[in-house]
Amino acid sequence: MNRHPWWRDAVIYQVYVRSFLDSTGDGIGDLAGVRAGLPYLKKLGVDGIWLSPFYPSPQHDHGYDVAGYCDVDPLFGDLAEFDLLTAAARRLGIRVLLDIVPNHCSDEHPWFGQALAAAPGSRERGRFHFADGRGPDGSEPPNNWYSMFGGPAWSRVTEADGRPGQWYLHMFAPEQPDWNWRTPEVADEFDQVLRFWLDRGVDGFRIDVAAGLFKHPELPDSPDPEADARTRDSVNPLAWNQPEVHDVWRNWRAVCEEYTARDGRERLLVGEVSVPTARDHALYVRPDELHQAFFFDLLSAPWNADAFRKVIGEAMQDIAGTGSTVTWVLNNHDQVRTVTRYGEPTPEGSGLGAARARAAALLMLALPGAAYIYQGEELGLPEVVDLPDDVLTDPIFRRTGSRARIRDGCRVPLPWSGQASPFGFTSGAEGARPWLPQPDYFAEYVTERALADTRSFWHLYREGLQLRSRLPQLGDGPLEWLDTPPGVLGFVRGEGPLRGDGPLRDGGLLRGDGLLRGDGLVCAVNFGTAPTPAPVSGTPLLASGPCPAGVLPGSTAAWWINDL
Repeated sequence: MNRHPWWRDAVIYQVYVRSFLDSTGDGIGDLAGVRAGLPYLKKLGVDGIWLSPFYPSPQHDHGYDVAGYCDVDPLFGDLAEFDLLTAAARRLGIRVLLDIVPNHCSDEHPWFGQALAAAPGSRERGRFHFADGRGPDGSEPPNNWYSMFGGPAWSRVTEADGRPGQWYLHMFAPEQPDWNWRTPEVADEFDQVLRFWLDRGVDGFRIDVAAGLFKHPELPDSPDPEADARTRDSVNPLAWNQPEVHDVWRNWRAVCEEYTARDGRERLLVGEVSVPTARDHALYVRPDELHQAFFFDLLSAPWNADAFRKVIGEAMQDIAGTGSTVTWVLNNHDQVRTVTRYGEPTPEGSGLGAARARAAALLMLALPGAAYIYQGEELGLPEVVDLPDDVLTDPIFRRTGSRARIRDGCRVPLPWSGQASPFGFTSGAEGARPWLPQPDYFAEYVTERALADTRSFWHLYREGLQLRSRLPQLGDGPLEWLDTPPGVLGFVRGEGPLRGDGPLRDGGLLRGDGLLRGDGLVCAVNFGTAPTPAPVSGTPLLASGPCPAGVLPGSTAAWWINDL
C-alpha cells in the first residue's frame, strides 16, 4: 500500500454527466461525451473525476432515482462505453469515482414493484418503510415528517384489491422510496453492487446522503417536521445520522480494502455527510469507516475572514484529528454557483462575485486535504437565474411550485465553443437544443475562449493545480496561521522547496537546480474591498487578480514562497 494514499490530497472534478458534453445530438450529455472531454480535464490537472448517476432511471430526479444499480441507462450509453471511458481515464492517469445512491431508489426499481404487489408485512415490503396510516381509516400518514423536497414524506398505495392501503416513506420525491436498511437483504444487495463496479475497475464511490439510510426504528413524530423542507438539509434527527449507519461504512470500507489488497490500488469512499457539527462529521471518517466526507461548512460560510477561519480551524481540529484529511468543496450540483453566491445585488455584483470566487478557489487549493471542483467552476460560470418555468425539471419545483432553492440554474450544460447555443455542447444537427437552455451570455465563458485567455478562471485553476502538485505536502500536512490585519486570512503551508523542471510563468522564482527558493507556501486572502499590506514583501507566485509586490488588494488571494 502507498505510504501516502492518493486520495489524501487529490483534486477531483465533478462531472454532471447530462450537462458535460453530448456525443449523440439528443441534447443530453453522455458517457462518450465524458470520454471525449478527458484530455481537457487532463490538461486542467485534476487527479480524478466523480460521475453523477448514469444508471437506468426514469429521471424524476435526474438519475438519483435509480431503477437498476448495475447497468447504464441508454440515455447515457451502455456498459461497453463505460468500460471505454474507464480505460481511457486510466491511460491518462485520471481516477474514476461513481455516485452511488443507497438511501433510496426509484419507484420503478423491480424490488419496489414487488413490494407494491405483495401484502402488508411481507418480506418484499420489509425492504422499504411501509406502515399503516393513522386515524380510524388509516387515511393520515404514519408520522408528521416532511420530505426534503417539500410536502409529506409519505405516500399511500392502492392495494391489490383496489382499496387504499399502507403508506411508504420517501424523504425526497414520491418517486424515490427509502430503503429499509434494518433488513439485512438490503445490505447484501448493495454489497453486490459495490463489487460489480469494483470488478469493472472503478477507483471508488461518492456516497449520496451518507448520513441517511437508517431511520428511528419507531418512526415517531418530529418536533419540527418541516425542518428538512425549510432548510433543504438533513435536519430531522429521527431520519438522519442514526448510529447504525456507521456499521454500513465499516462494511463498505472492508470491501474496498479487500480490493486494494489484491492489486495495491487504493479504492476511495467519500460521503455526502450533512451533520450538525464538525465533531459529528469526524465520526464518519474514523480509520475504519469512510476515507473522506465532504466538508460543507466552507461552502456555506459567509464571505468573511473570521467565518472562514472558524470553519477551517474546526475542520483541522476535529476531522484531520481522526487521521483523515478534510475534503473541501465550494460548489456542487445542488448549490448556487460560486460566482453568483458570492456576488451582491448591485450593478457591480457580478464582478465582485467573480473576484471572490477566484480568491476562494485559490484558498481552497492551498488548504490541507482534498478538494472537489464542480464542472464549470473552472470557467467562472454564473448561476442561470432566469430559466422559464416551463423548462424547469427540479422535483423541488414540481413539488412546491416555488423557484426558491431550485437546482436547475447550476446544471445548465457547459459551453465549449462558438458564439451561440448550443456552444459546442451537442454534436446534433443545426438547431439541436440542450436539455436546459443556455443563455446568450455563455459566449463569454466557452472553454475555447478560457483556454486562450491567460487571465481566465481556467488558467487560475490550472496554475494552482500545477503548483499544488509541485510543492510536497501542499495538499496534506500542517497549516500555521499568520497574524494578519482584520479582514485578512493568512497561513503557511507545506515543508520543503517546490520541485519542477521549468518555470511556471515568465519570471518564475526558479534557481538553477530547478527548485524554487524558500520553504513551503504562504497563502493570504483579503476579504475586504480596500487594499492591505501583504504578509510577504515579494511578488506573488500566483494571485487571483492583479497583485503588486507588497500589497494585497481587496477580494484577492495570493500565494508566495515562504521567505518569512
